[in-house]
Amino acid sequence: MRWLWLAPFLLPALAQGDYAWIVVLGAAQYGGRPSPALERRLEAALSLYQKGLAPRIAVAGGRAPGDRWSEGEVGCRYLKARGVPEKALLCETQSQNTYENLLFLRPHLTGPVLLVTDAPHLPRALFLARLLGIRAQGHPVPGPYPLGYWAREALYRFWLYLGLRPLPRGLKPLPSAARIPDTLPKAP
Repeated sequence: MRWLWLAPFLLPALAQGDYAWIVVLGAAQYGGRPSPALERRLEAALSLYQKGLAPRIAVAGGRAPGDRWSEGEVGCRYLKARGVPEKALLCETQSQNTYENLLFLRPHLTGPVLLVTDAPHLPRALFLARLLGIRAQGHPVPGPYPLGYWAREALYRFWLYLGLRPLPRGLKPLPSAARIPDTLPKAP
């Protein structure tokens, strides 16, 4: 219920159906299966896709150290098993955070996109999308989010509002030439 304050800002996004992409931002996967958070996001994206809000779905998320699969490939496999054609899927498999999710997908996203992520995460994701020049609106995925998640996201947004840039891969900034890949990495 904490996400209801977002409703006035996000309901217009749900009213239109002319998005080029639905973008599912990464969340954990465990042994090739989506975490509960990732599964909620994927189910929301699947529902939006089936309603015709966009013809394609991009799923973002890399692999944690020691993992066999990436969040992106697990998410794409999940959606394909539920009837989404392979040609309608784009699987980003290298990113390690929200900023990289969007940065690595950006060269492939033409037209307006609908970001699908947890309700507490959505305002920061939209801010980052706009920072990267991506025309995005959002779909908040409801769930049992603890107060700490909301607080952490508020602090992240405050960091960005202060004009401090997100730093890919932790505290070491990448050189500007390394920030945008030429091609989307292929899944193994």
